[in-house]
Amino acid sequence: MTNVKIIIASDSVGETAELVAKACMSQFNYSDCSNHILRYPYIETKENIDEVIAVAREVDSIIIYTLVRPDIRAYIQENIDNYGLKSVDVMGPMLNVMEDTFHKKPLNEPGVVHKLDEDYFKKIEAMEFAVKYDDCKDPKGLPKADIVLIGISRTSKTPISQYLAHKRYKVMNVPIVPEVTPPEALFEVDPKKCVALKINSDKLNAIRKERLKQLGLSDSARYATDQRIAEELTYFNQIVERIGCPVLDVSNKAIEETANNIIQIIEHNHSFTSE
Repeated sequence: MTNVKIIIASDSVGETAELVAKACMSQFNYSDCSNHILRYPYIETKENIDEVIAVAREVDSIIIYTLVRPDIRAYIQENIDNYGLKSVDVMGPMLNVMEDTFHKKPLNEPGVVHKLDEDYFKKIEAMEFAVKYDDCKDPKGLPKADIVLIGISRTSKTPISQYLAHKRYKVMNVPIVPEVTPPEALFEVDPKKCVALKINSDKLNAIRKERLKQLGLSDSARYATDQRIAEELTYFNQIVERIGCPVLDVSNKAIEETANNIIQIIEHNHSFTSE
């Protein structure tokens, strides 16, 4: 196989075709596959195809191509047939089968898989951010956050943060407790990226009592008393007024609904208080 070359022709980086080629070559005990592979990435024109064909005709080559644009794919196949070259169309047959199965046209847009990869890594980064800065573990995260959630205990700050992280938002949540002064950085961030989570006192009382029961504690603990809840809500209102951020009532909302409301507030840059 000394003179045989694998030519990778792709309208993106060519990584997919090269991985397929290497996987197949390994079955023939070629440990150093790279010496036999020529990669032609970012093919956009027929002139690019002509260059690939010219090289393939000089050496005993196999052209492996991943081209999603139908016109470019048809042009390379036409030239391959004309010159009797060996080739493998990695994506064409699969796209055709999927088009028939899904009853819809493909995007025919090069490099989409890498955009999806980038989207995936953004999601992972956002999820790691939400865990790292949950409950304001490190105030240094405040300037880095896309969204800052503010609320007293049991307003679903953590699950909402995690849900928003799946939407690729870096979210930091800050618990508001009368005995603890919020970090000064909270009052320095842009209030337009902050959302305060408000909750009805009766609803909060019921949630906290249920939480105490789950922990095997008495539901008469101060944590769930009307007086304590009133103190926390009063302090919460003082902090929110100082920040000047939008307020969202989460009393009767599911996490998904709350998260979508938060996204609307942040992205449309308008504040409102939900009823």
